[in-house]
Amino acid sequence: MIFVIARRELRNLFLSPLAWIVLGIVQLIMGFLFLSHVNLFLQVEPRLPMIHNAPGLTGLIAAPTLGNAAVLMLLIAPIITMRVVAEERRNHTLTLLYTAPVSRLTIVLGKYLGVLAFFLLIVALTVLMPLSLLVGGHLDLGMLACGTLGLVLLIMSFAAVGLFMSTLTTHPTLAAISTFGVLFLFWIIDWAGRSHGTAGSVVAYLSALNHYEPFLRGLFDTSALSYYLFVTAAFLGLSVRRLDADRVGA
Repeated sequence: MIFVIARRELRNLFLSPLAWIVLGIVQLIMGFLFLSHVNLFLQVEPRLPMIHNAPGLTGLIAAPTLGNAAVLMLLIAPIITMRVVAEERRNHTLTLLYTAPVSRLTIVLGKYLGVLAFFLLIVALTVLMPLSLLVGGHLDLGMLACGTLGLVLLIMSFAAVGLFMSTLTTHPTLAAISTFGVLFLFWIIDWAGRSHGTAGSVVAYLSALNHYEPFLRGLFDTSALSYYLFVTAAFLGLSVRRLDADRVGA
């Protein structure tokens, strides 16, 4: 039943022009940024042999491209997730799911996987850009895979936050704004951590950016993996509790 709900959610996304517009704009922006990194690499390439342990195609093109993708995910995650529950509650179609013989957890996981599938499509299209460099160059596939894993984990947490914020309101726009606020806080909280000593290190641990950077450098960080999985599970759990509150209120 989870996958039935997920397919329905993904289908509804692609029936909306919003998803196609977002997909097109993201690919246009990512294509421009990717070509900009390629152009920069071509400019510095003659000087690379003179630099000890100089970065290659992966470090100068692939990793920055994945870093740009993360920033774009921060911007589009609120747009894609804002309607997941809020619009159904506003249109009174969420009640139909409540009357079905499925648990609140099944509903949440189904909707989450449907939205996540859309984001994974964006990731796949993005990764194809640096992979195209294999035609005439050499990539550190391990570093690229690690960066891709980090991006997927980041998106998993973003989608979970967006889903939860969508359960709190009947207004998709309000859900989008609140989601962006929470995600932006997770993104910049590291700035506060850098200026407050020991206590700041605890605050910095909450930074999504802080945990993403090791993956871009090709380092598999188990603490970062635990962080993203915890954030994802926590917000999915909060979403289930919010839907349970609807049942109690009813």
